[in-house]
Amino acid sequence: MYVCLCKSVTDHEIRRMVHQRGLTTMRELRDELGVSTQCGRCAGCAKDVLKEALAECQACAADASFAAAA
Repeated sequence: MYVCLCKSVTDHEIRRMVHQRGLTTMRELRDELGVSTQCGRCAGCAKDVLKEALAECQACAADASFAAAA
């Protein structure tokens, strides 16, 4: 789904930036993707997607740690 219509940024792009590039803050998303730099209406949704993606990263890291220990 589109999160930022002004910059044509999707939730998938935000997740990819978190997972592959290690972005962790809204400031980094703004700098990299331009999210929330025009009208600002997407800020809340972008923040929610960022939080979800960060939680996914933590879950994946925990799974990897568990698998390595087994």
